[in-house]
Amino acid sequence: MISKRIVLKFPHRLVEQPIIYNLVKKYNLEFSILKASVTPREEGLLVLGLKGRDRDFQKGVEYLTKMGVHVQPLSQDVIRNESKCTHCGVCVTICPAGALVLDPATREVKFLSDKCIACELCVPACPPRAMEVHF
Repeated sequence: MISKRIVLKFPHRLVEQPIIYNLVKKYNLEFSILKASVTPREEGLLVLGLKGRDRDFQKGVEYLTKMGVHVQPLSQDVIRNESKCTHCGVCVTICPAGALVLDPATREVKFLSDKCIACELCVPACPPRAMEVHF
């Protein structure tokens, strides 16, 4: 079984197509929508948690790619600029997913990108603007 958080970028011609329905129906994949921005006649953006058997997952991603959907891991899009971070901890209190945690031993903020759901709450909360989202 595989479970990943991915970012899907749809060209405008696919926005009204049943692409996610096909992932469920044809490839037996489970999904959870973490973030969506889909508007007719514009590019669509969807952040999904996608889960299923390894083979089904790979076939589902191949289907998306063949349809013209750009697929990439979520971890490529949410970053912390280490040179800006002052480890003040403000982001820790705002993160609903527990992706930003304070290390009790070092008192430094750790960013656990695998837990990040790209809600973007940390971006405006961060005083030195160290958290960045690039979709």
